[in-house]
Amino acid sequence: MCDSCLIDVRGLDSYYGNRQVLFDIRVGIPRNRITVIMGMSGCGKTTLLRHLIGLKPSPPGQLLVDNEDMGQFDPARMSKFRRRIGVLFQSGALFNSMTVGENVAVPLKVHTRLSQSTIRIITTIKLHQVGLSEFIDYMPSQLSGGMQKRAGLARSLVMDPEILFVDEPSSGLDPITAAGLDNLILELRDALGMTIIVVTHELDSAFHIADQMIVLDAGRLLSVGTPQEIRASRDERVAQFLKRQADPKQEDNDAYIKRLVGERSRKVGVQ
Repeated sequence: MCDSCLIDVRGLDSYYGNRQVLFDIRVGIPRNRITVIMGMSGCGKTTLLRHLIGLKPSPPGQLLVDNEDMGQFDPARMSKFRRRIGVLFQSGALFNSMTVGENVAVPLKVHTRLSQSTIRIITTIKLHQVGLSEFIDYMPSQLSGGMQKRAGLARSLVMDPEILFVDEPSSGLDPITAAGLDNLILELRDALGMTIIVVTHELDSAFHIADQMIVLDAGRLLSVGTPQEIRASRDERVAQFLKRQADPKQEDNDAYIKRLVGERSRKVGVQ
C-alpha cells in the first residue's frame, strides 16, 4: 500500500468459528514509525494484533511482511519472523517463579547459545535501558505494576527486535507511570529506529506517541491517518470515540435492560 510500509494488510478477514470479527481490513504499517491501533472495546484491536504477530493465522495474500506472504509461512519461516519481533503483553506476563533477570533472559536462552555470563551482561543492559538494572535479582512480586511492565518491555527488547508490538501499555498504571512508559516508547523509536505497533484505548497516550493512527469500529476500518488527520475527521463515529460519547443506540439498549430489571423486581415484590 505504500513504499515505506513494513507490513501491508490487504483485505484481511478474520473469524472465530462462524463469527466474522474483522472485515476487509486494508492498511499499511510504515517502517521506523509508531502506529497506534485504537477503538472501543470489542472493535477488533486485539484480533488484528494477533494476526500481525502471527498468533492467529492469516489467509494467503491478506498480510504481507517485507512483501512476503505471512499466510504462506511454514513453521520454520514463522519462527524466523518471530525472532524479528518483540511483544509487550498487557499484564507484563512475567514468570512469577523467576527473578526479573531470569525473565528477561528467557528469549536469549531459548534462541541463542550464548554463555551465561554474556546473557547476564545483555540482560543487565536491557534492564538499564528501561531503568531497572538494580532490580535484576528481584522477584516480580516485589515490583510495582509499572515496574513489571518495564521488565516485560526489557524482555521484549532483549533480542534487539526490528518490530515491537505493545498491548495496552497504559492499562492499570497511574498517569505519571503511564506517561513515563509512553516516553520510553518514543525513545525506542528515535534511538533504535524501531517499527512499533501499539494497541490502546487511552486517547492521551495514543495522541502523544502516534505517527499513524488506525481507528477500528465493529471489526471494520473506520479511519487511518496522522493524529492531526484523525482529530480533524468528520466521520461521526470517529468524533464520537474521540469525545468519549456513548452510542445512542447502546444507551437505548441499556435503558431497555434497566426497564426489564425494574419490571422483574416489581413482579418479585408483588409475589
